[in-house]
Amino acid sequence: MKAFLKKAWQTFSRPSVHISLGVLTLGGFIAGILFWGGFNTALEATNTEAFCVSCHADNVAPEYAGTIHDKNRSGVRATCPDCHVPHDWTAKISRKIQASKEVFAHVAGFIDTPEKFEDRRLTLAQHEWDRFSANKSLECRNCHDYDGMDFSKMSATARVQMKNAAERDQSCVDCHKGIAHHLPKNMDSSGGLVSELMQLANQTRYRDGETVYSVRYLPVYEDSALTKEAGLLNPASAVKILSENKDAVEVEIAGWRKDKGYGRVIQEDFGMNIAVASLLKESAQNDQIVSRYEEKVDELTGLPWQRVTATVWMPKDSLINDITPVWEKARSAYTTNCSVCHTQPAEAHFDANTWPGMFNGMLAFVNFDRDSEALVLKYLQKHSSDFSKDAH
Repeated sequence: MKAFLKKAWQTFSRPSVHISLGVLTLGGFIAGILFWGGFNTALEATNTEAFCVSCHADNVAPEYAGTIHDKNRSGVRATCPDCHVPHDWTAKISRKIQASKEVFAHVAGFIDTPEKFEDRRLTLAQHEWDRFSANKSLECRNCHDYDGMDFSKMSATARVQMKNAAERDQSCVDCHKGIAHHLPKNMDSSGGLVSELMQLANQTRYRDGETVYSVRYLPVYEDSALTKEAGLLNPASAVKILSENKDAVEVEIAGWRKDKGYGRVIQEDFGMNIAVASLLKESAQNDQIVSRYEEKVDELTGLPWQRVTATVWMPKDSLINDITPVWEKARSAYTTNCSVCHTQPAEAHFDANTWPGMFNGMLAFVNFDRDSEALVLKYLQKHSSDFSKDAH
């Protein structure tokens, strides 16, 4: 050990023309620290709300102000880098390299005015939506983690939807676009679609034996006191009234389900994936709730189907006597929102089972809330080639 230390000292103290190798090594080490410190300081300087606003003061900054991520009862804010810069170092550097192109575009005058930015907003937004979809909305879930959610504190409708999203490990942006920023032009949320239909629900008559139609996702229950959840009724779905009390109605949901697994999803007709309701696992297997009838095998898929009825209770809320206004509003929303990029296909261009895949491809370019999305899809399926005389 003594010999090793002596040899090391001789190496580091040996002159290198003018200065020793040890001094050069020490100097390089110090220079490395200074470089890394400077680089990290500069990196963090670009990772602040102030830096982002230096370019976005006239476009996205004003629309972010006052949103739930900016001001809320807890005082916990999610600023620009919290949502748009990954926390992992490697992913962060990759995102910074990508963002350098956006900085160049601003400096070079391609998106340096609100008007130019609006013209490019859809493309820029799509880049971010694609990134969030690819990483399962990792930045969102640094705060909003499925495992940390208390589902008991959610509304009945939100609870079922969020539980389903958690089971699929779904990306937040699939349902939550336009949370902190305005949506690209021609991408209205269509929230008014459901609101207008709900106004009609105030005039609904509830008579035994009559059929009523839902205008949004509605929770259903196993009991008349509405305490034990059974699942969700999909928008634009028909149910028959069996009985009623002051605040609730007992209804029959009729349809078919695939005879595999828990059979939670009730479809409108045999072989057609037109969702009417989604039951919780326990309710789907409860013989007091679900009655089973004939069975058939779908020759196209080889899957067995079973005709069923589910008897459940639900609040006297968001149900209407006539489906016609639903189709009128859904047709208008489809025509307005789904022609942003190209002429939308005619309703009868596809069959009922093809429309979900086609419609999901369009959803990346429009912003329907979840209720409106389901209404428009049901409209397309119910006016598809399976039901139209004008089928291709």
